Amino acid sequence: MANGYSRQIQERISNAVEGTVFVSSDFADIADTETIRRNLNRLTQAGMVRRILKGIYEKPEYSEMLKEYVAADPDAVAKALARSYHWTIAPCGNTALNLLGLSTQVTAVWSYISDGPYKIYEWNSTRLEFKHRTNKEITGLSYMTILVIQALKTLGKMSVTSKTVQALQSRLSEEDKVAMLKEAAQSTDWVYNTIRQIAGEGQK
Repeated sequence: MANGYSRQIQERISNAVEGTVFVSSDFADIADTETIRRNLNRLTQAGMVRRILKGIYEKPEYSEMLKEYVAADPDAVAKALARSYHWTIAPCGNTALNLLGLSTQVTAVWSYISDGPYKIYEWNSTRLEFKHRTNKEITGLSYMTILVIQALKTLGKMSVTSKTVQALQSRLSEEDKVAMLKEAAQSTDWVYNTIRQIAGEGQK
């Protein structure tokens, strides 16, 4: 019979959408670390969650079309790791382009910049890479601002076209654009000028 802690942990997982990734600290308001670990191990054996990496669990998502459980979302796992270790992260390189819909090329490595240490995590055929950057490059900036800056840097000044600007304009909310204008002011000139265009400023 589930005790109070077990029931609360199970309820939190049950109420989450399929594909949600959890770390032990997500349950820190319910019980102590050892109790959480024991419960998550038991729920893994019962099939309610699956263990992706040490301390990282997922509520599996079942695809009716494929008739099987789908692979864990690497971006959700990256965010869970960042949450667990209190890192600020943002996708970079082809990962940033993919997440913004600027590239359809399947990336072999999911790359992130981070104010934490350089780290690589692997499970199944997925590889996550965290590259250390100085705090000023990421801390204090919203996720979307860093994501757009990294995508633009990956493309390079000569490869950013009006089509790129239009794609990002349609992708971002008005709140994202307002935040970017304020937060990205210290970026390289060409990056900030592009961000101004995306936000609807400085257009002819």
